[in-house]
Amino acid sequence: MRLEELFETVMAASCSFVCCGQETDSDKAVIVRFSNGCVKNADKLDFAMFKNADETNPKKRSRRMVVAESDRLSYVGQNFGGASLKCNSLCKYYVGVLNRQTMEMEVHRAEIFNMKPVIPGEKTETEKPQDATQSYRHKVDSLIEAFGTNKQKRALSSRRLNQVGSDTLQHAVAKAAGTVIEQKGLEALQQEVADTESQGAVASHLPPCDPEADNPEDVYPFDLLLTPVEFAALEEAGAKLAASTPEELQNLKDGGCLCVAKYLEDIATAGEAADRTSRCAFYLLMLLKLARQRSVTFKFGKDEGCPRIIQTKLFRTFTVETFNNGRVQNVVSTSMRSKLAAYSLALLLHMGRMTVDLSLLHRDLGITEAKMIEVAKSMGLALKKPARSKDKEAVEFDGHKQASLVLPLVKYDQFGERRKRKKMH
Repeated sequence: MRLEELFETVMAASCSFVCCGQETDSDKAVIVRFSNGCVKNADKLDFAMFKNADETNPKKRSRRMVVAESDRLSYVGQNFGGASLKCNSLCKYYVGVLNRQTMEMEVHRAEIFNMKPVIPGEKTETEKPQDATQSYRHKVDSLIEAFGTNKQKRALSSRRLNQVGSDTLQHAVAKAAGTVIEQKGLEALQQEVADTESQGAVASHLPPCDPEADNPEDVYPFDLLLTPVEFAALEEAGAKLAASTPEELQNLKDGGCLCVAKYLEDIATAGEAADRTSRCAFYLLMLLKLARQRSVTFKFGKDEGCPRIIQTKLFRTFTVETFNNGRVQNVVSTSMRSKLAAYSLALLLHMGRMTVDLSLLHRDLGITEAKMIEVAKSMGLALKKPARSKDKEAVEFDGHKQASLVLPLVKYDQFGERRKRKKMH
């Protein structure tokens, strides 16, 4: 019964309170509740209370244990440990004892005990002693678990999930390294490392390549850049792009799509290859626009009429999924920009008879010329800088570096390409 209800009952019965003086913990009344049901014959239970013998320790002197025995079972309740009720620390309970002759009521403080049956032979949980050598980090983590905010608890849970024992990790790495060395041998491993370093960091983002192909067109197969289903889906978008007006072509040039505008201007003289060129030009336009993005939304390409299958291909192939504020975002990382440059270069090889203007492409992609040359070298392309043309219409392309695919593919020495620094005198 709550204190308000107890007061209302006393006032209704025209009773008066009696002061009991100063009460200690030992003077508290005991209220018991049974966890497995209600007791019908409470008079047949024998109750006993035990207190901790260490009266000097402030943490232990208030510990109490109540025991109730019947003919069938024994019950135990305690106010400490994991089996205790948390309500004792959150609320204060009182019990009133009414003397019906004098109509005076004594009000005492009370404590609730949860009585659980004790079955012989069943193991009971014992309180684990606190480790005296517990580190400062573990103590802080324990405080966060008990009193930390939701944000601190989430950070603690995330850190524990990502935490790996250093000793276990080192043992696993040493064991795996020993197994690999025994199977392959040290010299073979050193040769593999040298071959991997010689390929450069861009090699992992190159399009599918067949260096043993007999024809230059089969080195970077077109069907692996655009599957037949994806190529068929570009029919409508390619036809719309091929019908661009001079104003729209100028907007493409101003928007950093010089390569696309160049092929669209010459599409009238392409003949039977006009349809193929227009579809490839639209796919190249999407690659160039994606290379200039950082965070990409699912609205990308909708204004240009990009087919859904092409949009899905771009997201899966050239973006990385990251989490920001609980949301999944598609981000074009630095490594993905190198991959976009390699795939654009391979597509332009098929569009330009195995020759590509690198100067135009690196401007459209928004990367440096050195990075573009690095990608071309990793693909085994031959680099050249044609002589100045006497044609007045081709003056704007004078001095542009070009890359062409010739068989066999060119192998560049990574260490031989480094320029020597000039000595200061």
